[in-house]
Amino acid sequence: MPEILIAILVIILIIIIPNIKIVPQAKSYVIERLGSYYATWNNGLHFKIPFIDSIANKVSLKETVKDFAPQPVITKDNVTMQIDTVVYFQITDPKLYTYGVDFPISAIENLTATTLRNIIGELELDQTLTSRDIINSKMRAILDEATDPWGIKVNRVEVKNILPPRDIQDAMEKQMRAERERREKILQAEGEKKSSILIAEGEKESAILRAEAQKMSQIKIAEGEAEALIKIKQAEADGIRLLKEAGADEAVLQLKSYETLSHVADGNATKIIVPAELQGIATFGTALKEVMEDKKQDKK
Repeated sequence: MPEILIAILVIILIIIIPNIKIVPQAKSYVIERLGSYYATWNNGLHFKIPFIDSIANKVSLKETVKDFAPQPVITKDNVTMQIDTVVYFQITDPKLYTYGVDFPISAIENLTATTLRNIIGELELDQTLTSRDIINSKMRAILDEATDPWGIKVNRVEVKNILPPRDIQDAMEKQMRAERERREKILQAEGEKKSSILIAEGEKESAILRAEAQKMSQIKIAEGEAEALIKIKQAEADGIRLLKEAGADEAVLQLKSYETLSHVADGNATKIIVPAELQGIATFGTALKEVMEDKKQDKK
């Protein structure tokens, strides 16, 4: 009798223990009862009725990244290129994911390829190479809407590589090289232009400074000459004033006459005509000179 109880207990344990299930975090189990959908188990402890309930699918709720192989696509201007994409998606409904479509990853890959061909077919080569953001956003919207019945949400789509044919790549490289050379020539021409402008401005400023310096020099010379003339005239006036104060007006006249004669004699003329009045003045000057010399001798 005890052996029978032990055997029954062992059989019960063998049956019950495998049907106790612990669903881990970020996982969901799809449960079928007698072949039909029964429930979706989330994380935690669950018990499955033996021989009646079964686990149809174990679904990960984490975001999944799939890098699909390059696909041949044709642009609007009939250029064939290879484009590979990366799709970021997440399962939001394990039931729809399990029963919505067979091989959902393969379905997403094929849907991505057809969507990419449709979008690229509306763009030319240059637009394809420069419109990655537009392509990504359009593909994400289309794929997200198409995968809703499968319980999948497409979070992001990225165009990874765009590979044009080799001859197109060579032509693009030549075009880029020519563009770089054009920019280099433009920059060089602009530099030479700026250099010429700076040189011309420097020469202009230098000429202005030289002219201003020459003008200031001439002004200074003129001011010096005017000041010297003023000094001379002032000295002459002071001399005449002193002579007048000394009561020597006739002597002043004679001295001025002599000065006039001396200026006249400074020329290159070989003959000098002296008026009679000046001859008398000269005789008077000679006599005055002799009287002055006699006075000096008497004082000695």
